[in-house]
Amino acid sequence: MAATVARTGTWSLEIVRRCDQHRFVALPKRWIVERALAWISRCRRLARDDERHARKAAAFIRLAMIRLMLRRLTASPSHRT
Repeated sequence: MAATVARTGTWSLEIVRRCDQHRFVALPKRWIVERALAWISRCRRLARDDERHARKAAAFIRLAMIRLMLRRLTASPSHRT
């Protein structure tokens, strides 16, 4: 995985391990991924995994993120969150 990440750009791969204790602890960077997955799951087509091919599922995820970014870019400054 690290080699694939290195080939695609200047990214750094950091694996955050969960805490084994049974209490809530906010983990660094993990909430960013969880939040992005929640945004993606709002799209009706991506709520279920019905795609046969991984390329098609990846394309719909990309479209969902493009839609999200376009909405944020075109929103008026008073409505941004």
